Amino acid sequence: MNSKVSAAPPLAPTSPTGPRATKVSIIGGLVGVFIELYDNAVYGFVAGTLAVVFFPSDAPTTSVLLTFVAFAIPFFFRPVGAAVAGSWGDRIGRKRVLLVLITLMSLSTALVGALPSYGAAGVWAPIGLVLLRFVQGFAMGGEPGNGNSFLAEHAGEGRRGRVVSYANAATFIAMLLGTLFAAVLTATLSTSSMEAWGWRLPFLLALPLGVVGLVVRRLSDESPEFVEAEEEGEVTRSPLKEAVTSPEILRAMGLTIVLPLLNSSGYFVLFIYMPSYMKNEMHFSAVEGLLVTAIMLAVGIFAVLLAGRLSDRVGRKKMLSTSAFGMVVIGFPCYWLLTRGSFATAVVGAVLMSVCFAGTNGVMQVTLAELFPTRVRTVAYGVGYNLGTAIFGGAAPLLVASLIAATGSIWIPAIYLVLTSAVAGFTALRIRETAFEPLKR
Repeated sequence: MNSKVSAAPPLAPTSPTGPRATKVSIIGGLVGVFIELYDNAVYGFVAGTLAVVFFPSDAPTTSVLLTFVAFAIPFFFRPVGAAVAGSWGDRIGRKRVLLVLITLMSLSTALVGALPSYGAAGVWAPIGLVLLRFVQGFAMGGEPGNGNSFLAEHAGEGRRGRVVSYANAATFIAMLLGTLFAAVLTATLSTSSMEAWGWRLPFLLALPLGVVGLVVRRLSDESPEFVEAEEEGEVTRSPLKEAVTSPEILRAMGLTIVLPLLNSSGYFVLFIYMPSYMKNEMHFSAVEGLLVTAIMLAVGIFAVLLAGRLSDRVGRKKMLSTSAFGMVVIGFPCYWLLTRGSFATAVVGAVLMSVCFAGTNGVMQVTLAELFPTRVRTVAYGVGYNLGTAIFGGAAPLLVASLIAATGSIWIPAIYLVLTSAVAGFTALRIRETAFEPLKR
């Protein structure tokens, strides 16, 4: 037996197998993705309020920038979570790790809602926020590799794109819930009430959501691919070491950094930065900006599901390259529509960009899972993907805001989106088609 392979006895599945058990397992794989994106959406949509609550009020611009720094922190800690939790997933199984991750994510998000303000606790308030964001970053880092691998491994041949696209739809639903929640709070509460207690409600909602998710995940089966690998003695003792010492796997990890560029830039520019931008630069009301985002997300839910299904028929490469180059073509015209100051034209521009974004978002995660063998899938996929997300996604709001301040150009978000889309499109043309092959062992 290979010295890298664990000699531990195989673990039996934790629940009966069959179509019903598979459905429960798929639902269990979705809930953590939902909670992760719900937290990010809420943080972005109430960033202006958080700037007042957690940072000194004598420098409003600095407070907003510091709030976005706190937003970016988890994304730079995500690779650590991906390396640790990904290694666990490849060694002890996806299900056990997913239970830990959903507990960490829901508790840390709810605790953000319980933190004291800067006025009550001074510097300890932002310190507490930053520490909890580190915990969230760890959980967020471990979730994509474990969660999406878990879904792909449960899906079966010929339907991986469709099943994993459910997770992408769950991210849109999570962002839509966060958007609508923020819109309702903004429309019904005064500024003073929002700053005093209203901002806490979306974060506290993460706790009951997490309890439901934990119960569902406990009822899930372990990944059949992992169980089979364990039974055959193919579970490696050091999955991260094997991943970074294999030239083939390192090349695939490089693709996981560059291929999701549109995923990273599109998500943070369209759904996190744009609501604030439309309010502050385009002078939309806060509710109008959130409604544009909500419409964009509602369309995106159906678009990602369609993209996942289509990719099972026409392949991943075609869907990824078409949507990326589509964004290159429509990026500037659609952004121009957003800058007209009209709610109707803003909706048209936002919806068109959302469709292109969904075309890649609905296919990306299954593509990345298919690049790696089972024995290192969660760690290699997770580390590569989270490195790219940290570099091109987590810093996007801060980068875009800083470039606009430095240049005075309102076109910076569009330039960033189009450039990253072009790189993602050319990268998609270089990958091998994996839709019609079994998962690597």
